[in-house]
Amino acid sequence: MMSERKPYHPLDYGNLTVNLVRELMGRPPVGLPLPDRFPGPGVYALFYDGDYGPYATLRSGDATQPIYVGKAVPPGARKGGSAPDESEPMLHRRIGEHVRSLEAAENLRLADFACRHLVVVPLWITMADRFLIEHYQPCWNVCIEGFGLHDPGSGRHAGQRSLWDTLHPGRVWADNLQPREKADAEARLSAFTEGREVIPETP
Repeated sequence: MMSERKPYHPLDYGNLTVNLVRELMGRPPVGLPLPDRFPGPGVYALFYDGDYGPYATLRSGDATQPIYVGKAVPPGARKGGSAPDESEPMLHRRIGEHVRSLEAAENLRLADFACRHLVVVPLWITMADRFLIEHYQPCWNVCIEGFGLHDPGSGRHAGQRSLWDTLHPGRVWADNLQPREKADAEARLSAFTEGREVIPETP
């Protein structure tokens, strides 16, 4: 007896995931900083191929396994209302912020990173970001968190330093936050690279 098969649904969650990953990963990887300014929001993936010892198993010289994925959305996109302005270089600007973080880190080199990026219709950006995180489980998204953080601002430095800033000191504003044990971050990273379960941080 022939097995029953579900009809292909192009908007099925799994199919959208495959299509998005294929489109992003089909874009050529480029070095940082990005050479050309361009408009629009979207998603991106960063890849590492350096010699920081604890990341030995995370190196991706062929730019196929991201260490971090992220998104840039138009201002007001989360609140709805009028159509967002897509003429601003939101995606380019967001990646530029990461460039400054990598340049500030004492034990990372910007030259060891590459980026793939994709301008995306705003409606799909948040879903696209979630797809990429679920599909690739990038280390800086699911284990060593904090890379994408901003300076919390004057008078708001009572919080704890992120795992990322603990492993990669250098961002001046992070020095104003409460320190945490580097051994904790190293233990989480070790568990991640060895395939053991990493307990989510308590918000």
